[in-house]
Amino acid sequence: MADKARGTNLDEGQAGEESAWTVEEVEKIVVETLDATLKDQDYVEEKVPQWVNAVCEQAMKRLAELKKPFKYIVSCVIMQRTGAGIHTATSSFWDTVNDGVFTYVWPKEKSKEHVKKSMYAIVTVFGLEF
Repeated sequence: MADKARGTNLDEGQAGEESAWTVEEVEKIVVETLDATLKDQDYVEEKVPQWVNAVCEQAMKRLAELKKPFKYIVSCVIMQRTGAGIHTATSSFWDTVNDGVFTYVWPKEKSKEHVKKSMYAIVTVFGLEF
């Protein structure tokens, strides 16, 4: 009987992990989406609205495919790299145990991959458990 009880707890623990906010999964989706959309592009102001929409829509689609109990918010900023600074911040009042946020600046300064560096993109993903 003790073994059965332990097995039940283990199963519940595994189910909890499968539905938890996982930064690694979110980061993989964001990086792959940014690379697919922007990697070989030069900054063109007229294309920025399309790119922003594509990044947000593709990331949202892939996050939803995880089938986790989260409502997602995805934001994307694309800025031409001119030497000007940019500062961003987020603030949340939420369940710090179950909800999560992830922000990624693309491309990484020390990236070993060949990426055209004529622009920056900043993507933030919020995951709110329901």
